[in-house]
Amino acid sequence: MILTCNSCEKKFIVPDSAIGASGRLVQCSSCGNKWKQFPVSRPIEKKEKITKINPAPKKIKKSSKIKKKKIEKKTGPNLYSPEYLEKKHGIKIDKKQTIKNEITKNKSKISFGFYNSLIVFIAFVVLLSGVFINAQETIIRIFPKSEIYIEYIFETTYNIKVIIQNLIYNFPNL
Repeated sequence: MILTCNSCEKKFIVPDSAIGASGRLVQCSSCGNKWKQFPVSRPIEKKEKITKINPAPKKIKKSSKIKKKKIEKKTGPNLYSPEYLEKKHGIKIDKKQTIKNEITKNKSKISFGFYNSLIVFIAFVVLLSGVFINAQETIIRIFPKSEIYIEYIFETTYNIKVIIQNLIYNFPNL
């Protein structure tokens, strides 16, 4: 008996006795498709003798060249093709998305990072505090009531500096 896979249409030779009257579950070794195969019932052909009287047989010309049929081995479908994945597994692949993914893979992602951001922030604070220290007298001349607030800012920064120094010097003792 010759079985044909419904998915990839590959043909297999199976003994007639392998498939019983109730059918059997078979699987394609090429694409993995499974189906229930029932025995193929062949219609009984009656052989009739037909006698014809041919007055003269025709001469058959034999050609010197014998044409050989080229037998192409049929392979299964590409397991990664979008058509096969959609038909077999219900997975739809957008071709635009794959092109977009290939473009993004080629570009390397440049990230600024946490430590670089921290360094830039510290440099900005140091720069701002330097400008503020140099412009302190000018700011007090223009805004005389701001002198108290500026003194509070400098006193607070001095206290923070002392706290950090104490933490650093006393850390091994903890």
